[in-house]
Amino acid sequence: MMTKEFKDEIIKKFATKKGDTGSPQVQIALLCYEMADLSEHLKSHKKDFSSRRGLLKKVGQRRRLLRYLKKENKSGYEKILTALKLKDSV
Repeated sequence: MMTKEFKDEIIKKFATKKGDTGSPQVQIALLCYEMADLSEHLKSHKKDFSSRRGLLKKVGQRRRLLRYLKKENKSGYEKILTALKLKDSV
């Protein structure tokens, strides 16, 4: 479970300007950390299919945001890939 302090730290790290909470970079970073939490949960609860569905929805949302960011802001896209250690698969 992501605490408010940890979430604020992520937002500060990936924000494009002060007070930015909705840019694609911030949303992608938050989704990545939420997905990591869900993956850990699913390792110990293998039959939790509703959480698995939630994880798959987050994967799709992140993919759509990455595709949008690649189209609109190529430098921001490459920066977020290196910061989060993601592959360029979009």
